[in-house]
Amino acid sequence: MNYSVLLAALAIAAGSVAAAPADDLKEAQRLYGQGRLPAALDKADAYIAVLPKDPQGRFLRGLVLTEQKKTAEAIEVFVRLTEEFPELPEPYNNLAVLYASQGNYERAKSVLELAIATHPSYAIAHENLGDIYARLAGRAYDRSLQIDRNNPSAKTKSDRVKELLGAQRTSQ
Repeated sequence: MNYSVLLAALAIAAGSVAAAPADDLKEAQRLYGQGRLPAALDKADAYIAVLPKDPQGRFLRGLVLTEQKKTAEAIEVFVRLTEEFPELPEPYNNLAVLYASQGNYERAKSVLELAIATHPSYAIAHENLGDIYARLAGRAYDRSLQIDRNNPSAKTKSDRVKELLGAQRTSQ
């Protein structure tokens, strides 16, 4: 038996196996970018099956689930990523976005603060934290107006926050 041919064949096979997960991730990213979410999820899952600890595939899975409006599943993905990779700010940020979409601004604020603690120059987390503070301020002004409808200062501030948040929606 020619061992050099066998070793070459094994090296080629090993290279094919190593390339397959990377190809699955690239394909999943491409499909996600095209909005082909079920196919992207299938490819991400194939990648994760081979490399279950890799954060990139799992993060992409969370993004796809978010786009599919499978919020509980996406939250689970991002929570696990923050537990296993606390140094990565992106899972915290995406988790905060999901909490905010549920109206849970206090929890979103806490998670964004963790994102910033892990990466102080992560600009999007700072911006999102500002949005959360604006929403919390809006709630506080609205509560003030429920108690005292004749409070002109709270009314002005509430209107300004609503104007700010409305402008954000139209620019996104």
